[in-house]
Amino acid sequence: MAVYFECVTQASVSRAELFEKSLSIDAHTGSMADSQEKAVAGVTSGTIGLGEQVTWRAKHFGIPFRMTSRISELDAPRTFTDQQVRGPFKSFHHVHEFHESAHGTLMVDKIRFSAPFGPLGWLAERLVLGWYLPKLIRIRNDYLVKAQG
Repeated sequence: MAVYFECVTQASVSRAELFEKSLSIDAHTGSMADSQEKAVAGVTSGTIGLGEQVTWRAKHFGIPFRMTSRISELDAPRTFTDQQVRGPFKSFHHVHEFHESAHGTLMVDKIRFSAPFGPLGWLAERLVLGWYLPKLIRIRNDYLVKAQG
């Protein structure tokens, strides 16, 4: 069974600006500096678009990982979806929504994932990934909201 969570972030920038930052490979790399995340194949800099893929290399818990994601849906500046094509998860689906608000933009991340390895994966989802992935999304969103330009 998959794990689902949402992260809601308020930003004072316009919806179009935050949408564009969220598609930036460079901004993502900057936000994930602690895990040494780097784009190593596909779109490796600039803005990723509909149907395009990026392969990330990162280190989490001291373990190297590679994950390839594809932008499967894009409706600028309202929403886009990225999905794992290859990588450590049994499945990973991330919907990014951008709503205009009285204070700028409300960004909503809706993430559904499942770990491989049956019962061991289920334990990993509940004991580690269930708190670790929302933390990564909050770090990324903080960086996007604070990044200038």
